[in-house]
Amino acid sequence: MTDRKMSGGKPSGEKRSRKTKPNADNATRMLTKKVKTARGRKISSKLWLERQINDPYVQKAKELGYRSRAAFKLEELDDKFGLLSKDSLIVDLGCAPGGWMQAAFKRGARRIVGIDILPVESVPGAEILHFDFMAEDAAERLKAHLVRAPDLVMSDLASNTTGHKQTDHLKTVALVEAAAEFAMDVLKPGGHFVTKVFQGGTEEMLLKRLRDRFDFVRHAKPKSSRKGSPEIYLVAKSFRP
Repeated sequence: MTDRKMSGGKPSGEKRSRKTKPNADNATRMLTKKVKTARGRKISSKLWLERQINDPYVQKAKELGYRSRAAFKLEELDDKFGLLSKDSLIVDLGCAPGGWMQAAFKRGARRIVGIDILPVESVPGAEILHFDFMAEDAAERLKAHLVRAPDLVMSDLASNTTGHKQTDHLKTVALVEAAAEFAMDVLKPGGHFVTKVFQGGTEEMLLKRLRDRFDFVRHAKPKSSRKGSPEIYLVAKSFRP
């Protein structure tokens, strides 16, 4: 770092240096931490690590004990749309690693039934099921664990990408449709549904179905969702059986 000398003036023969004002971009560059390239580490992995290290929401999640930054997305959606209610029963589709469940309990949920194909560390008050939601019998197996109609069905389901744009789009649409159909099958009257979609990934036919069954249907992108990410969220409120 260059030392700055405080003085009353400069000798007459010396030119004054031009001072540059610091700005946000300069500050960001100075604060950004770089990850050294390691043997065998792909550039994409290096960039992902740098993004994680420098993401303020990742740091905040660690400070608050959240398992992922996704917890802030649910909190923002709840602040805007009022999805979570005290003593509610919630179904969490694609619940790994558990950040949404933690946020929901913090805001008053009584019981959550979560499902994911990935292993998930236990969350106090939650019943976590380990199987594929897209399996043929998944919906019936999941419903068997519900003591009553849930107040909220929330889905953060995501499929592994193949790199083929059309294939990935169809897989995403299939997940959203399956989550929506399940929600409309189990929700209590007046219940809510929220699901992750991707820009351009919500089919008009599905939106029409939701608008026919819910009083309120909107897309939203929380501030805690990365700017470069195509993910957005679809919120449907006040279910009509």
